[in-house]
Amino acid sequence: MTTIEKIQKQISDNPIILYMKGSPKLPSCGFSAQASQVLSQCGVPFAYVDILQNPDIRAELPKYADWPTFPQLWIDGELVGGCDIMIEMFQSGELQTLTKETASKYQTA
Repeated sequence: MTTIEKIQKQISDNPIILYMKGSPKLPSCGFSAQASQVLSQCGVPFAYVDILQNPDIRAELPKYADWPTFPQLWIDGELVGGCDIMIEMFQSGELQTLTKETASKYQTA
């Protein structure tokens, strides 16, 4: 499996996925810390990939996404954006709506 195929599988297998430095419990940069905190406050489960542990993904994802920086939030197969966009969306209530709608869409009965 190529790195791009791995990224595509992660994005398709996880309705809400955050590519970040570190983990939500132990983020390795301030932007990743803010992004995971905002996402956690939405109250829905999400997956994450620590790009520091996955240098292949760290190298390939910016090209695949056409987005140069981390963290990157993907919801329902679409790139939402990075930390600043997430914070703006959270403050407007848009992120909570989007994550809750996506989580309920993918809940198994």
